[in-house]
Amino acid sequence: MALVRRPVLLGLVIALVAFNLRPALASVGPVLPELRAGLRLSGPATAVLTMLPVVFFGLLAPAAPRLARRAGIEPVLMVALLALLAGLAVRTVAGPGLLFAGTILVGGAIGVGNVLLPPLIKRDFPERTGAMMGVYTMSVAGSAAVAAGTTVPVSTLLGWDWRGALAMWAIPAALAAVAWLPQARGHTRPAEEPGGPSLARDALAWQVTVFFGLQSMLFYALLAWLPSMYRDYGFSPAAAGFVLSLSGLVQIPVTLVLPGIAVRAPHQVTHIVLATAVFGAGLAGVLLAPTAAPYLWAVLIGVGAGSCFALGLALFVLRTRRVQETARLSAMAQSVGYLISACGPLLFGLVHDATGSWTAPMLMLVLLLGPLLWCGVLAGRARSVRGPAVASPVSVAGPGGSH
Repeated sequence: MALVRRPVLLGLVIALVAFNLRPALASVGPVLPELRAGLRLSGPATAVLTMLPVVFFGLLAPAAPRLARRAGIEPVLMVALLALLAGLAVRTVAGPGLLFAGTILVGGAIGVGNVLLPPLIKRDFPERTGAMMGVYTMSVAGSAAVAAGTTVPVSTLLGWDWRGALAMWAIPAALAAVAWLPQARGHTRPAEEPGGPSLARDALAWQVTVFFGLQSMLFYALLAWLPSMYRDYGFSPAAAGFVLSLSGLVQIPVTLVLPGIAVRAPHQVTHIVLATAVFGAGLAGVLLAPTAAPYLWAVLIGVGAGSCFALGLALFVLRTRRVQETARLSAMAQSVGYLISACGPLLFGLVHDATGSWTAPMLMLVLLLGPLLWCGVLAGRARSVRGPAVASPVSVAGPGGSH
């Protein structure tokens, strides 16, 4: 009976771990004005704060596989969960110094989890990889929506300030660490270093990487600043957080359904064009008439962002023919892509601080749809890295990443 239950229990534990990969970021936006006022942060310092976690996503992406090869995936994930827990606690203890230190620790820990959970799923669920990748993606997307929508209402109900609002997300991190402890005693046999030529000179690899980076750049800029924007437009903190939460909630079914549709198509150009158009419609609505239909704009942004994210992950597999190529393209897209995406929150905040309005930074996001679409159309054509064509559709459940 234990053998029957074990995959189910392991799947639940993985979902709990995945749930902790976004609340640390998504909980900041709804309380950012209070945080900034409480610590007297300047505009540039606030912009840097929103950028730091995503920077360390990219910096830790190349290191995570090396650490796993030396110590095993399970122990490294255990250390990452403990680091996440420490970072969540440290950043709320005192002044700006510990806030930034804790944020760096949080970003590095999540960066490791981003890289190691998908191959763990592929290894432990070889017959159910697609379903478990769906659970993983849903947990990540859902946790961002939950954090954005509940941080302010729960903290208000309990009478907590911004410190308590951020610190409460240490609770699910602690639960995940306790649940993962039995797994940490296992040691995965070190994997061999992926072989083959570098993808640094492969144009298609760069097209996939830049597409992944730009869609994440738009997403993280909105994740950090959308609640602050709507608070300036007169929304309450809870209502502003709900706008962001709604955009995250609608991503859940999109990320589950779209990859299965896209992999059966002869190419993904049409899907990318439609996804970018929907994303653009939502951004244009926020730019031109932010308070006219905020929940409609949130739904359009969520569908567009979720579609671009799902297609970005699918391209890791669809544009490669062998597992080693998939692993190398995934690592390249996550490391370089997250460094690209880190510029989104920083630039958005700096432009807002320089102009004193939300129009200029939103216009910047709309203009970024141009290069996003261009790279997406090029990456969506049926080809493969280091090869003339894609021989046949491949399951999307290969090594992936997360927003």
